[in-house]
Amino acid sequence: MPVFDNSEYDNHEQVLFCHDRESGLFAIIAIHDTTLGPAAGGCRMWPYASVEEALLDALRLSRAMTYKNALADLPLGGGKAVIIGDPFKEKNDKLLASFAGFVQRLGGQYYTAEDIGIGIKDVELLARECDYAFGLATTGDPSPFTSLGCFHGMRAAVKHKLGRDSLHGLTVSVQGVGNVGRHLCKNLSEAGAKLIITDVNPGAAAHVSENVEAKVVAPEEIYSQDVDIFSPCARGGILNDDTIPQLKASIVAGSANNQLAEARHGKMLCDRGILYAPDYVINAGGMLNASGDIFGQYDANQVMKRLSGLYDATLRIFETAQQEGRPTSEVADDLARQIIAAKRASKKK
Repeated sequence: MPVFDNSEYDNHEQVLFCHDRESGLFAIIAIHDTTLGPAAGGCRMWPYASVEEALLDALRLSRAMTYKNALADLPLGGGKAVIIGDPFKEKNDKLLASFAGFVQRLGGQYYTAEDIGIGIKDVELLARECDYAFGLATTGDPSPFTSLGCFHGMRAAVKHKLGRDSLHGLTVSVQGVGNVGRHLCKNLSEAGAKLIITDVNPGAAAHVSENVEAKVVAPEEIYSQDVDIFSPCARGGILNDDTIPQLKASIVAGSANNQLAEARHGKMLCDRGILYAPDYVINAGGMLNASGDIFGQYDANQVMKRLSGLYDATLRIFETAQQEGRPTSEVADDLARQIIAAKRASKKK
């Protein structure tokens, strides 16, 4: 399928297909919009079933980064990279160095960082090979910041939907307890929430349940749990025609990117009376922290202040959606587009 005909193509500025025969690299870099600044977003390595599947992910993720950076008030555009391959079997220094070379040749149009399958050590290697990597040791592991931002967004959802200022006594199901999910479980446990967790890696779920009190269920059982909040913290596209009817939660708030399989699923949640916290709004904490590497300055206190601000930002989206009778996902998308349109108009003056 040609890129321009792809259902997720959204006037992306550039889509680059990167291949290096010697290292075996197959990657896609998608630059969605650079109106607000250079595109920034992580690099994901995943054993995609096809190039089409990888392209779909890159297009969706890069657009979400545009909106995330806009609503987080960062002078950055949106971009994302995906490497096709199993990170546990095929990732090596030569392949990463090759990818870094492609990023370098973009000359600062795109800054890359960690994502699923690409860790901090990998990003440090990328930084040695190119000038446009962020999320380094200087700013530290972004996962705790992503989880904390998600926690603040969840608090806003509880305030709006349940009229409560605390998560104490509420039951939360967490799908995916990797780097971000396990930190979120700690935040929730300390807040007095009851936890039900799952992960495709049984060892990860077992490890978390040993450190915080949590019930572990099979991955396919997580959707139907009788909980107050469902928190997707794994891969995207999990809110769809099959899973939404199973939900018993009144709130969906998690750190996973692109949780809605299609835009219409935001309305489907709304019609069922389920409050959805737009993922790219509440998972911006890692970006707020790691972007310090791009700007050459890092202030931990300022980062924490901006993280706490995600509570108010999320609450405003909920209130606007309620007033206008629209899905929260549509409201968030429109707000991001308005910010970008205003910047574009100011540049023409």
